[in-house]
Amino acid sequence: MKEYDFEPIRGLPEQLPPGEELLWQGAPRWNVLARRVFHVRKIAVYFLLLAVLLAFGWADQGGVAAVVQGTLWIAMLATLAIGALVLLAWGMARTTVYTITSRRVVMRIGVALPMMMNLPFAQIRTADLRRYADGCGDIPLLLAESARPSYVLFWPHVRPWTFSPPRPMLRAIPDVDRVAGILADALKAFAESGEEQDSASDSEAESSPAAAS
Repeated sequence: MKEYDFEPIRGLPEQLPPGEELLWQGAPRWNVLARRVFHVRKIAVYFLLLAVLLAFGWADQGGVAAVVQGTLWIAMLATLAIGALVLLAWGMARTTVYTITSRRVVMRIGVALPMMMNLPFAQIRTADLRRYADGCGDIPLLLAESARPSYVLFWPHVRPWTFSPPRPMLRAIPDVDRVAGILADALKAFAESGEEQDSASDSEAESSPAAAS
């Protein structure tokens, strides 16, 4: 049995209610997560500089053989560290599904502990856009003051270093301009429709464990 066999619709905990439409679904790009969340390029540069600096000491102590041996150890450590971070980025991208409907944003996130984060449009005050040169980007969401999302639970699907209040974020998504347009149009249509949530529980960003095998 697979991890999300109980999802009636991929990325959603239940069937959409009448009148609610699925507008878009997507996931982060693992390579963008690796670069911008886990900073694998910076870590690679760190190990490279470390190897260069230590090489001078090894050359004085043991000559070429010591330099080669020490550099191999640094290379092994760098490979293990970067490989683990890349694998984690791949796992996060594989298990994440972002969904935009005509009434809400839903984030299925989590590798070890899958979670469903439900963000009704009624609680989304603004949606911003951060675009990268490769066409990917982030869409951070500013929620109503009554919503108190957890930075820890949402990480890394949250705007970095923004704690008061935390801002859930669709992160490292491809074709971000098109996705931002879909979300902007949906928020505008929702506001113009004058729809209200049926219960007080819908006024807060909710989270619940996803079904797992």
